[in-house]
This record gives sequence, C-alpha cells and structure tokens, in this order.
Amino acid sequence: MRTVVRRDRVLDWLLEADQPSIRYLTQTRLLRKSETDPDVRDAKARIPTTGWAAEILARRDPGGWWVRDGHPMYPKYVSTNWNLLALSDLGATCAIPEVRKSCEHWMGKSPLKGGGVGGMSKGKGHHCYTGNMARALIRFGYGDDRRVRKALDWLVRTAHPKGGWTCWSFGDGPSPARTLDSWEGLSAFVAYPRSKWTRSMKDCVEKGAEFYLDRELHRQGARYEPWYRFHWPVHYYYDLLVGLDILTALGYGDDPRLGYALTHLRKKQRSDGRWNLDAVRPEVRPSDPGKGPIPLAFETARRPSKMITLRALTVLSRVG
Repeated sequence: MRTVVRRDRVLDWLLEADQPSIRYLTQTRLLRKSETDPDVRDAKARIPTTGWAAEILARRDPGGWWVRDGHPMYPKYVSTNWNLLALSDLGATCAIPEVRKSCEHWMGKSPLKGGGVGGMSKGKGHHCYTGNMARALIRFGYGDDRRVRKALDWLVRTAHPKGGWTCWSFGDGPSPARTLDSWEGLSAFVAYPRSKWTRSMKDCVEKGAEFYLDRELHRQGARYEPWYRFHWPVHYYYDLLVGLDILTALGYGDDPRLGYALTHLRKKQRSDGRWNLDAVRPEVRPSDPGKGPIPLAFETARRPSKMITLRALTVLSRVG
C-alpha cells in the first residue's frame, strides 16, 4: 500500500498544472491516454503559453532564432539548436506557428549535402548534430519531410559497419570509430515510426543497440563520472538514463544486459519516489564559477526534477 500511495503522490506532482508539458507527457507516456482525451488535449494546448516551453518561446526572436541569426549551434547551449531540442523534449509541435517558423529557419541554416538537414560547415554531416536535429524534427511533426528522411539515410550510410557512431566523423563514409557518447543517431530512429523503417534502417538500429547492450550501457574505457549523473536538457551528452530511455523505447527492456543501468536508476530514486536532477550540462567545475558556456537550465541541480522523474518512470514502465 505504501508503494501505491507514493506512486500516486508522484503522479499527482507530475500532473500539476504549472508545467503542462510534463502533464501532457505524463498522461500520454505513463497513463497511456489517447491524444484525443480531453485532459490530454487541454494540457497540450497550454504548452506554448505556460511553463518551460512558454519561457523558451518568449526568448525567441520574431525572425525564428534565439540569440543571433548565425549557425544554429552557436553560441553553445543558448542559441537556436539548443532551444529547439528542449522544445522537442517538452511536447511542442509544428502546429505552434512559432515552432514551425523556427524549424524552417533551423533547416535552412543547416543544409546537409545531398538535400538533407543537419549539416555543419559546408554541409558536412555531424553524427551528434544531425541525429539530434532529425529526432527533434520528427517529434515536431516533420517525419515525412524529404529533408529529414535524407538525414536518416545519411545516419544509416555513415554508421560504423558493426553498429554505432562517433561524434568526430565529418565525411560521407562509414564511421571510423564508435562511442557511447554518440547516441543521437539511435535516438532519431526511436522517434521515427517503426512502420516506416527500411530494411537498412532496421539493420542499423539492431547493430547500434547491440553496441550499447554489449557494453551494458557504461563499459567503455575508464569510468567517466558524468555518465552516472542524470541531466536535462541533455544537449549532446550521454548518461545512463539516456541509454536506458533509448534502449527500452526500442524494445530491449527485457535484455539482462540492462541490469547494471536499471539497478543504478533504482538506487537513485529518493524515499519520496522522485529523482533528482544531478547536474546541469555542461558541468562547470565549482572552482571555476562564472566561467565556461552558459547552461540552458529549467530545474535546480540536486533537487527533485519533474523531467528526470518522468523519464525514469517511463523507463521502468517499459521493463515492468
């Protein structure tokens, strides 16, 4: 009974009206309500006017960008790319006119050679940027856009032959290496409807998932402490919750190789049933306050986090 009461209280907290994005995502992801449910429709309609999404849109330039009208990646963590990634996490879609205009601006500033999107300098693809952009645009409602489909094809074509990607490959050939840090390509296929996957996409995803599972989501080189802390917005960084969210969404929730990561997730749950935001990316050293990039943050580090709690409960709901 205690566990049931605790879970109900956590759900009530996530369903509070102050953050309609969290309310909407809780209803659809955890409570499995339909998009046509009146409560779901009400929460979704309030996303652009209340809470974190509204704060992001309020900072937006009428021209469609944030901070400056240059490449969407710069300046890091506060410009167009980062704000749109956060909006895509918050359930916003291109049905919101401001989001649609900003997406078109984003794509126009990030052409990929061959007609896709997600390009950096001179249209060169970048696995982190291209994967993040494809995932966000699919969530926004651009899954059938030819430009997004070409970005997905590029991710397949440039994956490592054995599965996975590296952040530091800028060519059109197969990735020369692979790293757990380069998770964005796999996340794009989580967002893309499985009914639309080609055979090559399916093969690419299966090999990519096996790369993570074979390493139990954390074994690659020396232990890297930020992987064990939970963050949001994630930007283009990796941690165990990122890995769990992707792998369970792809249907690998019953794979025993998730055991270490799931144990870590459960240990981090607070006695009140919530999870903390461990840190804000990029992590600035305490010895260097005020130095380094300005983070894009919505919640307070080391305090209970609605987004982390939502993501953690979503993962656990997929593994029973």
